[in-house]
Amino acid sequence: MSNQIQLTSENIQQVLGEQNQDKLILLTFFSAQNPDCVAQASILNNLAASYESHILVATVDCDNQQALASQLAQQIGLQALPTLVLLKNGAPVDMLPGPQGEEEIKKALAEHLPKPEVLLLDQAKQALANDDLNTAFGFAKQAYDIDANNTRVKLVLANICIQIQKLDDAQALLNSIVETEQDAYFQNLQAKLEQARQAQESPEIKMLSEALEAEPENNDIKLKLATVLAEAGKKEDALALLLSILQRDMNFMSAKKDFLDIIASLPDGDVLAASYRRKLYSLLY
Repeated sequence: MSNQIQLTSENIQQVLGEQNQDKLILLTFFSAQNPDCVAQASILNNLAASYESHILVATVDCDNQQALASQLAQQIGLQALPTLVLLKNGAPVDMLPGPQGEEEIKKALAEHLPKPEVLLLDQAKQALANDDLNTAFGFAKQAYDIDANNTRVKLVLANICIQIQKLDDAQALLNSIVETEQDAYFQNLQAKLEQARQAQESPEIKMLSEALEAEPENNDIKLKLATVLAEAGKKEDALALLLSILQRDMNFMSAKKDFLDIIASLPDGDVLAASYRRKLYSLLY
């Protein structure tokens, strides 16, 4: 269900009633004839997407719902368009008359919404549900940076780290969970991490590693080993191997493409990606 609704006399009781009491309702009075209303509507569209789980934007179209708009305007003392009324548990908690910028509205929302790390965690979970792992990691990492002691944040971030094969980071996060908070979710993540660890020790990796020990300068073996290491989540080891190939031959088969593909698969802002990107640039320039 969308968290943006056009209010009518038929749905107002339902929209503002008990079914939405878990959300902060942004009641906005809108007229398409008013440029400030149109500009603010765009801001509210963006905020509705950013705070999807926590707010409901309910719009009163003053052009098409004149009777309803007049009734509500009298009840709240409407004096300007646009006007934004914040309702919690069915009661007004704040009113912003006149045009408001995005930061002004966010400041008002912050007074009545959960803490920033909780909002970021919700966005991470939504991205995770959409299989957008890099975006999920970004939101969860931001939440962790705000509150590194929040157990739920650490568990969600560990879950994402396992899925993007940052296993050492996941292990460190799980190791930091105190015993009293090691719930079923924690136990499940421990099991997933162990499975991911086992996948990293495949017979193929072992065979190619032994072959490389016998022929340490063989670029063909390095390329094959880098491929299976990357697939198993050992991306740093794979990048190191590929870099050693590129240091000797920048155009060796698919080494440069594979190197860049691994970097592209890492989350935005990842330290490993930045480090190896710099190393490649030093070779190129």
